[in-house]
Amino acid sequence: MHFLDQAKIYVKSGGGGPGAVSFRREKYVEYGGPDGGNGGRGGDIVFEAVAGLNTLIDFRYSQHFKAPRGGHGMGKDRTGASAEPLVIKVPVGTQILSEDKEEVLADFTEVGQRVVFLEGGMGGRGNASYKTSTNRAPRQHQPGMPGEEMWVWLRLKLLADVGLVGLPNAGKSTFINAVSNAQAKVGDYAFTTLVPKLGVVRHKGREFVLADIPGLIEGAAEGVGIGDRFLGHIERCRVLIHLIDITGTDDADPAEAMRIVEEELAAYGDKEHTRLDEKPRLVVLNKLDLADAELVEGFRGELLAAGAEQVFAVSGATGAGIPELLDAVLAYLPDRTATETKAVEIEDDGDAPAWSPL
Repeated sequence: MHFLDQAKIYVKSGGGGPGAVSFRREKYVEYGGPDGGNGGRGGDIVFEAVAGLNTLIDFRYSQHFKAPRGGHGMGKDRTGASAEPLVIKVPVGTQILSEDKEEVLADFTEVGQRVVFLEGGMGGRGNASYKTSTNRAPRQHQPGMPGEEMWVWLRLKLLADVGLVGLPNAGKSTFINAVSNAQAKVGDYAFTTLVPKLGVVRHKGREFVLADIPGLIEGAAEGVGIGDRFLGHIERCRVLIHLIDITGTDDADPAEAMRIVEEELAAYGDKEHTRLDEKPRLVVLNKLDLADAELVEGFRGELLAAGAEQVFAVSGATGAGIPELLDAVLAYLPDRTATETKAVEIEDDGDAPAWSPL
């Protein structure tokens, strides 16, 4: 499945049906009066967050969504049928933005969340509703209110508890494969990861979702490399894991690598009004299997001097140091994460009496 996290679509609610102009034409009914019914209500545009979707790829091929209009009013005081709403299903984590992307119109964070985004037009009045004691044969009617329409942007922000950040080739894909069920591609070249990856981590009876995003390089906030567009997928994370290659990346030692990523997180925060640089971060020296203890302690001291509160050392290839890091991650999680609340607890009803129809 192709990953797509932004899409522009056109939505239009249904217009109301027109009212009818009709008069009674029955045998033995002298001077039959008006009996034109009202028009039906137009269909609403409804967005619903559903489970099982993690991409907006369907909206690449369908960009126009129009709800049906209400039915026409008819004679014998029959009201036109109201149209069914048009339900647009989106992944959990989707935001609806205005056409200029300046305003968030809706935000879907839970499965089953529904929002009536555009209401259908009201049906028009039939001529029977205009009858009065002085206007016994009205011929006026209403055509029905038109529906609402607009262009909007859909932006997907994956829901994850923990996010991975770092320079390209810091070992993020190897790490997420080691701790979760993800099957991220691993390669010895920059930007092996082109789209965000999610994995479920299980540790000491807990479960949480870990997100791996493409690597950041200096100038990503200005669009260098892949840029910073995927940083939106870690905005909802409770804690970030900053992986740093202990062997160095593109002539950047660990302290320089930490500085580069921190500056890009701060630049993104200023632009999007979301302070990623203020989120809790766990600084991690990765590829421990390629360094000796003396080198690890030396770089640990440099990172602490550069502002890191605590530095972990792990190896995504061998698994060394990972349990201690995951222990620290658990301290930032709520009592129950989103993946844990999906499991329904079955109460013990062993003492309950056996069911009987009597």
